Amino acid sequence: MKKLCAFTVAFLFLKFSVILWSLTEPSCFWRIKNSEDKDGDLESDCGFFVFTLEGPIEENYYNHNINFRIPARKYEFFLVMFFATDEINKNPYLLSNMSLIFSMIVGMCQDTFGNLDAAYSQQSNDFELINYNCDEKQRCDVELTGPSRTTSLKLSIYSMIPKIFFGPFDPNLNDREQFPYIYQVATKNTYLFHGMVSLMLHFGWTWIGLVISNDDQGIQFLSDLRQEMQRHTICLAFVNMIPENMQIYMTRAKVYDQQLMTSSAKVAVIYGKINSTLEVSFRRWEYLGAQRIWITTSQWDVITNKKDFSLDFFHGTVTFAHHHSDIAVFRNFMQTINTSKYPVDISQSMLQWNHFNCSISKNNSKMDYFTFNNPLEWLALHTFDMVLSEEGYNLYNAVYAVAHTYHQLILQQVESQKMEEPKGLFPDCQQVASLLKTRVFTNPVGELVNMNHRENQCAEYDIFIIWNFPQGLGLKVKIGSYFPCFPQSQQLHISEDSEWLTEKTLVPSSMCSVTCTAGFRKIHEKQTADCCFDCVQCPENEISNETADMEQCVRCPDNSYANLEQTQCLQRAVSFLAYEDPLGMALCCMALSFSAITILVLVTFVKYKDTPIVKANNRILSYILLISLVFCFLCSFLFIGHPNHVTCILQQTTFGIFFTVAISTVLAKTITVVTAFKLTTPGRKKRKMMIKGAINLLIPICTLIQLVLCGIWLVTSPPFIDKDIQSEHGKIIIVCNKGSVIAFHFVLGYLGSLALGSFTVAFLARNLPDRFNEAKFLTFSMLVFYSVWITFLPVYHSTRGKVMVVVEVFSILASSAGLLGCIFVQKCYVLLVQSDLNFLKK
Repeated sequence: MKKLCAFTVAFLFLKFSVILWSLTEPSCFWRIKNSEDKDGDLESDCGFFVFTLEGPIEENYYNHNINFRIPARKYEFFLVMFFATDEINKNPYLLSNMSLIFSMIVGMCQDTFGNLDAAYSQQSNDFELINYNCDEKQRCDVELTGPSRTTSLKLSIYSMIPKIFFGPFDPNLNDREQFPYIYQVATKNTYLFHGMVSLMLHFGWTWIGLVISNDDQGIQFLSDLRQEMQRHTICLAFVNMIPENMQIYMTRAKVYDQQLMTSSAKVAVIYGKINSTLEVSFRRWEYLGAQRIWITTSQWDVITNKKDFSLDFFHGTVTFAHHHSDIAVFRNFMQTINTSKYPVDISQSMLQWNHFNCSISKNNSKMDYFTFNNPLEWLALHTFDMVLSEEGYNLYNAVYAVAHTYHQLILQQVESQKMEEPKGLFPDCQQVASLLKTRVFTNPVGELVNMNHRENQCAEYDIFIIWNFPQGLGLKVKIGSYFPCFPQSQQLHISEDSEWLTEKTLVPSSMCSVTCTAGFRKIHEKQTADCCFDCVQCPENEISNETADMEQCVRCPDNSYANLEQTQCLQRAVSFLAYEDPLGMALCCMALSFSAITILVLVTFVKYKDTPIVKANNRILSYILLISLVFCFLCSFLFIGHPNHVTCILQQTTFGIFFTVAISTVLAKTITVVTAFKLTTPGRKKRKMMIKGAINLLIPICTLIQLVLCGIWLVTSPPFIDKDIQSEHGKIIIVCNKGSVIAFHFVLGYLGSLALGSFTVAFLARNLPDRFNEAKFLTFSMLVFYSVWITFLPVYHSTRGKVMVVVEVFSILASSAGLLGCIFVQKCYVLLVQSDLNFLKK
């Protein structure tokens, strides 16, 4: 426990010291600007000449001929050169009796900060390099250069010396007219942007920042990436195009900082060469505390290894690298390297740099240097991966390409017997270049290398993430692969069993807008990116059943309805005014009761047909009225139960015809009352008979007119079965659609006109003197009828579904009951209760 506490205290102290140092010594961060060349660009490349010597080399050859400080970033290249030349020299089938050696090109292989060191360092470095121009015999040896093309091309663009560029594939170097003697060993990044977009889709990142170099490669990458992102609705939050010239960059640096720091994008793609103003930007953003997931290429592995202790994926850097086989013997070479043969102890060099950068610039005091006996000690303390980087592997293949070229040249020398030239010395650069560009060989790890064609269309990418665990180690973990020539669903493979995937919360989202959940759809504001939107709930009876953003909701079929969350369609229940419903049962009972009462009244009238009160009120018309009322009550059953084609046709027409009979009968009774008093004088018997016959014809004539109206209705637009899905949520109400609403209102209007005529005549005859005068009762009956149907119309049109049917049935029963009650209740009372009033009185 004490050890743990002590470790924690020490860790916090060191952390505080680093922060304090970064604040008090800000000049340590920005000295990179002094490493410009005369054109304002940063020097960055490393270059080697590779040549042959007859016989074995001396044990300590490199210690004599390479006496300089090796920059940390270029350390891997020297290890590769040592390893590759050592491996080739031990191969008896390649360059037999010859040794392949190399030497650094003067002025190259220095770090980004190398010019500072050369300008201010108190120590001098002795370069004992071969000066080929001063040899007795001019020789044409192959030059290896990389990892970026700026400095290397400035040094050798006009030279005829064959050059192999081992940095990332550069399309500009494929121009044979401009660069006839430059060849590339790297594979073209044909599908890099496809892989990056696939990774974005996998993690749901749709709001992406982009930082590129403002050069031809950067602009082409921007065009390709933007086109692929648009295909998958991924948007660019910002685009920082960093100029290559340091002076121009410094004038705009704050603008670039502002764009990145204020953007809501949590993921950014960085594409360009290291040791450039792009790297300066990246270091500035680290210093400013910008926390992003950086998606980039393998050459940025070292750059992104910060000293922050963090296991959070949010601070990680995802890199894409061309897949290559692991060179297992390279690890063994580093573990067993002979430090007396190769100058590989760079620990002193690293400390020199740190001491100079932040101390010697202010005072010239020196400090004691620590040394390591084994380069693995440095590997354990510095951010360096024991697996070869992509540039290191390219350099390895480049060395073998040179070895195979020299081997072929030596064979040609032997076959042509041109032994007057020293063996292994090749003065003809065109011959060397011609053989170099056609080399096809298999390297020791089994990969085919074709110098004439390096555009492998199906090159596989390995995807790595760099974590600082332990602090500053920069742990590089392979998390997946991308296979561009597989089917689309199988191209991206992410290792689900990796530890970094166990906590899904560690992977942040990078979206302009929160994903619209199920039940919502997205709407776009004007002048905003496609990825920026608002979420609104789906309209009524529409759903969105996917978690992904949906532009439009899907309407449920008529037999389904949307649930409250509007995420799925549920089956609607079929509903209608059934006999089992309380309302349906109540209406049935009412219809049956009124029908029974009407029949009892009819029986009573038949029984007492010879009494004065029955005779005085025209018993034949009374019988017709009572029978028509029975059918009016019974027609209510056509509205109850599951509608079908027959009932839909019979509902309105039956109701209209029987009510027409009832109302025309009432009209006939009213006219009868009036004529009874007008035709009582002697001598008018003949005229009375004529009026009586006309009254008997009134009922069939009125009924015939209603029949014609109903016939026209049925022919032009008959009623039909309809489904009402609006009235009740989650239900389909089966109703009868009236077809022609105009015809329906014509039928009602005709009934109203008959009722109005009856009401007018009855009202005029209400005060005629007679014990059995029923004009008053007829007036009241028509008033009830009018009250019911005038109330019916607005109520009927304001209701829907089953309620509409209930309103119509109730109106039929109420109006029929009104006629029955107003006309026959008083008469039944006299017949059954006060029979003493049932006699003629002169």
